[in-house]
Amino acid sequence: MTHPHSLWKDTAPKTSFPPLTGDIEVDVAIVGGGITGITAALLLKNAGQRVAVVELDRIGLGETGNTTAHITEAIDSRYQLLIRDFGESGARLAAESSREAMELIGSLVSKHGIECSFERVPGYLYTEHEQDVKKIDQEFQSALKLGIDVKQTTSVPLPFPVLSAVVFRNQAQFHPRRYLLHLAGMLTGGGSHVFENSRAIDVQDGSPCVVKTEQGTIRARSVIVSAHVPVNDLVFIHTKIAAYRSYAIAAPFEKPLPGLFWDTDDPYHYIRTQTIDGKQFVMVGGEDHKTGQNDDSHSSYERLIEYARSRFGVSQVSHRWSGQIIEPVDGLPYIGRNSLQKNVFIATGYGGQGMTMGTVAAMVLADLATEKSNRYAELYDATRIKPLASVKNYVKENLSFPAHFISSRIANADVESKSLDSIAPGQGKIVSIEGKKIAACRSEKGELSLLSPVCPHLKCDVAWNNAEQSWDCPCHGSRFTPSGRVINGPAIADLEPIEESS
Repeated sequence: MTHPHSLWKDTAPKTSFPPLTGDIEVDVAIVGGGITGITAALLLKNAGQRVAVVELDRIGLGETGNTTAHITEAIDSRYQLLIRDFGESGARLAAESSREAMELIGSLVSKHGIECSFERVPGYLYTEHEQDVKKIDQEFQSALKLGIDVKQTTSVPLPFPVLSAVVFRNQAQFHPRRYLLHLAGMLTGGGSHVFENSRAIDVQDGSPCVVKTEQGTIRARSVIVSAHVPVNDLVFIHTKIAAYRSYAIAAPFEKPLPGLFWDTDDPYHYIRTQTIDGKQFVMVGGEDHKTGQNDDSHSSYERLIEYARSRFGVSQVSHRWSGQIIEPVDGLPYIGRNSLQKNVFIATGYGGQGMTMGTVAAMVLADLATEKSNRYAELYDATRIKPLASVKNYVKENLSFPAHFISSRIANADVESKSLDSIAPGQGKIVSIEGKKIAACRSEKGELSLLSPVCPHLKCDVAWNNAEQSWDCPCHGSRFTPSGRVINGPAIADLEPIEESS
């Protein structure tokens, strides 16, 4: 049986933090209970601050629970490009911040005895294609120039041949939810709180700042919005980031692979193994595409399964899941003070390095929220604009919004049917009923849900994700359950229900 959720969610204990009810006051309020929010909260509490974390769902069940948990300084956008776009000093800072984040995770695991299968392993960026060998050579030389501990090799411990690879020594892997839940358990008490099932519906800058949830309010000197994408900035930051779905599978596997692995395919594959409670698994990820822009997301899983069968001989897939990757237009995350706000700080755009960059963000934001200097703050400044580094990607990623927005305003655009009867169990469609577009889906039990297809963020129409059974917005990546409840921001409101009789 294949579980339609991540290996991490299936092998970590349930949490039972209460929802926020009523009003409280703390020093720093944090929106989002993932790797960034929980780590920042612990750093702040250790510095004597009272903190309150509000999480939409359960701790670590968001994107931290959908990772494959590579802890690495091998940056997705490649050091050769960072040197070009941020200069050698900027690229070196990116490497140093990544290394510091990795060491922080390791030190927390050691200091607090966290049982999360933390393990130091090498990381391999490799290619199977002759045309990419030069890229491997260039990345090796770039990393070497920055003082990163690397070597170049043609010997990679995978069960298939590769042409060339860069080895990043002393990287790491762990069980992300077991790690995160241990940290979260250290937060409560002494004026600090963790609240689950508490959706932030408004974040207001000021003295104090105000975070409003559905059942309570937090007042604080500073606010950190670490909800993967900011929920308090309607436009500006969303022009600098793009949401992608990335898919992963896990399968029983006999022999552990001694390392983390990433190839040069486009989209690239990422591979690792993990032993959990005596059982060994291999994980393979990839098949990325822009959120809401794939008509058949089942095919992404099918391609990953075939890849795992042909490369690793797996016969059974035990888990499958997908995650939301937020890509920055210039190659580095956006971390720092939000545009035009004084006491609200954001973090987003981690690319495929959520565990490492999420920890970098926690370190930077914990300092900024308490008015301390941080040597990485300028590099990751959330308000930065790097025209030479980002103009091409800026134009490419932002073409989606006007195209899908205009399509959403045309009455019959993207309509798949004019009949509710055409919707089979487990299926969703945009239908037209009496000239009105409706997002309609039918559960496996035959129950019909009718919703407005208009995403409440910036009014694009959503699209049905058949593999994840969700409504996804192709403009900025908001996602909703079949019943319309928001899963991923930047939307903070649900899709509006429509009565069948209408």
